[in-house]
Amino acid sequence: MTDTTRPDRRLMLVHAHPDDEALMTGATMAKYAAEGAAVTLVTCTLGEAGEIVTEDLAHLADEGPDALGRQRLGELREAMAALGVTDFVRLGGDHRFRDSGMAWAPDGTATVADTTDERSLHAADLLVAADELVPLVRDRRPQVLITYDQFGGYGHPDHVKAHRVATYAAALAAVPSYRPELGEPWQISRVLWTAMSASQIAHGIATLDERGLAGVLDGIPTDPSSPMLSGDDEIAVEVDARDHAADKLAALRSYRSQLRADEGFLSLPDDLAREFWGREHYRFAGGEPLPAGGPAADVFAGLG
Repeated sequence: MTDTTRPDRRLMLVHAHPDDEALMTGATMAKYAAEGAAVTLVTCTLGEAGEIVTEDLAHLADEGPDALGRQRLGELREAMAALGVTDFVRLGGDHRFRDSGMAWAPDGTATVADTTDERSLHAADLLVAADELVPLVRDRRPQVLITYDQFGGYGHPDHVKAHRVATYAAALAAVPSYRPELGEPWQISRVLWTAMSASQIAHGIATLDERGLAGVLDGIPTDPSSPMLSGDDEIAVEVDARDHAADKLAALRSYRSQLRADEGFLSLPDDLAREFWGREHYRFAGGEPLPAGGPAADVFAGLG
């Protein structure tokens, strides 16, 4: 793609597994894709170690990890169609880095599993993994990169590694002398981290209580001090994509192996789903600062 044919706004997102992008950034992706921005999704693994939640797909567990990976790749394709995103790739290609699995820590966050596949993303050398992302950054030339914070959102080792890979690759991609065979250098203008707004969660839970739906968000952290939540002073961008909440829900429902479409947070009434799923939040992690005066409404705000 030449500079004259590139969309003026270009967004890259780096996520760990299929479905992570829809859960955390799906409305944002749908909004910018609909507005004509270039949206590139890089998924680091195919989620081969995920838990299968639907009985009709339980047989995949007996067919080896690649079987679930293939299933989730198909689900990813369906989800991207729902979001209107056409540029989605796997880091290094399908099955290059495998899902590392995880264990639950006593505090309710995720941690490294007792055993980890040597081919997993967690076990991969950081530079080796970053070198798979550098050419994508140099080719797509995004102004904005979105990935997880240093905790990976909730501690999953693949989320943490995706954060590290994205951060390292963004720096390396800008260095002219670093592996020029991987493309012309590109400096990403702004890096954002996904965030869960503590105040939005509190408001959502209060609203659900009023409607007699308190159990719908079981498992969502409520303690403002949780490392999984961000305070209002940490939120740099709030994307209002309520008009694309239905697209996000359609994408989430594509992940039949991972999510039950008629249970939990996917069963919210339409009016609540629009409010809960249609606003996504980000922290500023580096590059060109956002305009002063509170959370920006646009991830590209202030960029030339």
